[in-house]
Amino acid sequence: MKQTFEVLHVKCGGCAHTLTTKLADVFGEIEVNLEVEPRQITLDIEDEKIPALREALKGLGYPMSDEDLSTLEEFTTTAKSFVSCAVGKMNT
Repeated sequence: MKQTFEVLHVKCGGCAHTLTTKLADVFGEIEVNLEVEPRQITLDIEDEKIPALREALKGLGYPMSDEDLSTLEEFTTTAKSFVSCAVGKMNT
């Protein structure tokens, strides 16, 4: 079933490219809405796969907006998002 999630640290097309390419193998096609804040991703996902999606997003530096992150986790995910964004821009 299609579900939409708010995701932090997504700023540009490079970030969107990283999300769509890095998550495609496990989660299929992902739509990234860069027109809203916080940014949203939409994908066809079953509820039991949402925890895996949360971890994958956090690993790329783009946690869901409802994550309760420690200060260290917030710093780490922000830093990871800069790297993921740069990689996404280079690969577009």
